[in-house]
Formats: sequence, structure tokens, C-alpha cells
Amino acid sequence: MGRGPSIEARKNATDAKRGKIFTKIIREIGVAARMGGGDPANNPRLRAAVDKGLSANMSKDVIERAIKKATGELEGVVYEEIRYEGYAPGGVAVIVDCLTDNRVRTVADVRHAFSKCGGNMGTEGSVAFMFKRLGVLSYAPGADEEKITEAAIEAGADDIVGYPDDGSVDVVTAPESFLAVKEAMEAAGLKPDHAEITFRADNDIAVQGDTAVQVRKLLDMLEDMDDVQDVYSNAELGADAYA
Repeated sequence: MGRGPSIEARKNATDAKRGKIFTKIIREIGVAARMGGGDPANNPRLRAAVDKGLSANMSKDVIERAIKKATGELEGVVYEEIRYEGYAPGGVAVIVDCLTDNRVRTVADVRHAFSKCGGNMGTEGSVAFMFKRLGVLSYAPGADEEKITEAAIEAGADDIVGYPDDGSVDVVTAPESFLAVKEAMEAAGLKPDHAEITFRADNDIAVQGDTAVQVRKLLDMLEDMDDVQDVYSNAELGADAYA
């Protein structure tokens, strides 16, 4: 029987993954600060990005440096936001949100991923109409759904979704209400395990077998790119996608 990865190899892989996460968050902080100012109290997008950084155990020094670079106090790179849309195998719709300092490089990388995995890039708006932008606060299995529901209604959430298969709960909000609802839930002693403003599809598409594997490979390939911030799809992937 062969040996698994060494402790050092596993640590290096974990550090590399963490580094990619930090890179994406730093870019988001920078764009948010450049667009809305460097004060999180008066810039909801920056505040959400800072919260994401703190949740990922990013130091306050790193966050402050990213803000200062964006506001011109320190020299830094300027990134622009670009969204690409397309279809994965099986008719699965995909949205790819990027922050890049080189548009030519990024579009080439994204197009290559779609092509390699049997998908096709589309034009602007070709799939975005299938998704809604929402704030989502997620609670892990074992959470008190009744208590969460009461607090979420009081906080002004739009919906509460329970998942009987594992007992997890999502609190859904309008994007503009996300921070207020999150703060109210935390004040009630109900800090979510994960919270973000995201896109969710109106209807998911179930894919199986080889098609599911190709879809999963495309989504993984896109998410692994430094220039890609977020990837959204309407794919419903089963266990065979990871076979």
C-alpha cells in the first residue's frame, strides 16, 4: 500500500489554498475601498469584504494595508471587475465574477476552461437572468431552527429555509438588508457559520455520470484561478460528480 502525502506536503497544500483565498479577499477589499471609500462603517461592500477576511483569519494589518493601497495611501495594483457567462455540459448555466489587472489574460483563461471541459462562453446577460442576487446566512446542522426563525423574522429576513436531510438552516435576505440582518442575528446570539451575498438560480439542473464529472471539473478549474472571485451555477451535482 502506498503512503499518503507527508505532513509537510499536506501543510504546503493547505497553505497554498489559504493563500489563494487571501488573494481573492484582498482584491475584493481593494475594489470595494476604491469604489466606496476606505471606511467600512460607511461602505457596506467594504464592510462585508472585511468581515470575510476576518472570518478567514486574515490579520487586521493585512486588511488595513489592502485598504490603504486602494485609497492611494500606499502604492498598489488597480483591479477591474469583469463578469463572464456561459454554459457547462448538460446545459448548466455558469456565472464567473473576476477581479483582474489584465483583462486579456483573464478572458483567455476563462475561455480555455470552458472549452477544455466541454462548455461554451456566452454573451453578457445570456445566463444571468436565471439567477437572483441574495444575502444568505447559513447555519450548520444541529442549529435551533425555531429560534433562528423567530430571530430572522424579527430582523427583517425575506425567507428561512430548513433542510430536513441534514438539519441545516439558511436565512435569506435582500442584498441591501444583508448586513443589518446579519448584525441582528449575531446580537441575538445566532452567529452564522457562513454568510455572504451570492447568486442563486431560480431552478437547478440535475446532471449525472460523465456530464456531472465534466461540470464539476469546469467549476473547480474556474474557482482555482487567481483572477476569479466567485463562480455560480445552477448545477445539481450528485456523488457521482466526485467519483
